[in-house]
Amino acid sequence: MPVIIDCDTGVDDALALLFAVRHPGLDLRAVTCVAGNTDVDQVVRNTLTVLEQAGAPGIPVARGAERPLIEPVRTAHHVHGHDGMGDLGLPEPARRPAEVDAVALLRREILASPRPVTLIPTAPLTNIALLLRTHPEVTGNIERIVFMGGAVATGNATAVAEFNVWHDPEAAAILLTAGVPITMYGLDVFERVIVPADDVRRLGASAEPGTRLAGRLLSHRDPVTTEEDPAGGLGDAGAVCAVADPAGLTTHRLPVEVTLAPGPARGQTVVDRRPRPGEAELHGEAREQRLVDVALDVDVERYVKLYLATVEGNAEGGAAAGA
Repeated sequence: MPVIIDCDTGVDDALALLFAVRHPGLDLRAVTCVAGNTDVDQVVRNTLTVLEQAGAPGIPVARGAERPLIEPVRTAHHVHGHDGMGDLGLPEPARRPAEVDAVALLRREILASPRPVTLIPTAPLTNIALLLRTHPEVTGNIERIVFMGGAVATGNATAVAEFNVWHDPEAAAILLTAGVPITMYGLDVFERVIVPADDVRRLGASAEPGTRLAGRLLSHRDPVTTEEDPAGGLGDAGAVCAVADPAGLTTHRLPVEVTLAPGPARGQTVVDRRPRPGEAELHGEAREQRLVDVALDVDVERYVKLYLATVEGNAEGGAAAGA
C-alpha cells in the first residue's frame, strides 16, 4: 500500500516512521515535515535521523510549513524534549532533504503513484491544507486520509482540543473538505495503546539500531513511571498500525466539524454522536458537517503485538498474532 507520512517528528512520530519503514505491506513513498512538536528545521533533522537509524532506503523528505496558517508556532518541547526526540543525543544525519518543498513533493508523489495513496498526517495539518487548496487535483489519487488528531471526549492542548488540531484549526477544517474518505485517529484511542515495560526494555537492549531506537523512544512516552517500569504509549504510531491493520480499529461514520471561533473551544473537533436531530436542527440551525470515520475503540493488544513484531523484523507473525 503506497503511503505518505506528514509529520512533526517528535518522539511518537519517530515511532510511526520506524513502523512504516519496516512493515512489508506499506510502501513509504515520501515524508513531509511541518512545524508542531518542534520547529520545522529540527523536524527535518529528526526525520532524516530516524530514517537513517532504521536503515531505510532513500525515501525523499521535504521541509514544509514553518508555522500554522494563522496562529503563531506553539511547540511541545515540554513533552518531546528540546530537540523533539527526548534529548537522546542522537547523531546528526548524513542524509539531506529533497530540494523541493513539502507541498511540491506531496503533489509529485501522489500523482506519480500507480495506486491511490493513503496519506497519514501525524502532525498539525498545515501542509495538507496547503496541498488541498493549491493542488486539488491530487484528491483523484488519494485512497484515504488517516490523520492523528482531534478528540471526541477530552483534549490535551485545552480541555476540549487535541494538540494537532488546536495548533492549526483552519488547516484541520480544510482537511475535512478534502472530498476523500477520512479516518480520525483521535485521543480517544491514541492514549490507550501502551507498550509494556518488559517489551520496552527488550527493544532498548537490541543490538540493531532501529529497534534500539524504538525502545529508547518508548521509554520517553507517557505513561512513563520509573526507569524500572518504562511502559510507553505508541501515540502517533497507532495511526500507522491502523492503516496496516484496520481491523484493529472500531470506527463510526459521524459528522465532524472544527470550532474556529476564538475562546476556550477553539480547535475542538465537534463529533455529533446523537441518534436523531435535535432542537437546533428542527429550528433551522443545521450546518453542513462532513462525515468522518471516527475511531472510538482499539484492540490494544493487537496493535502492540503488530508494532513489536514489525520493528523487530517479524511483521507477518505479529499480524497473525493480533488477528
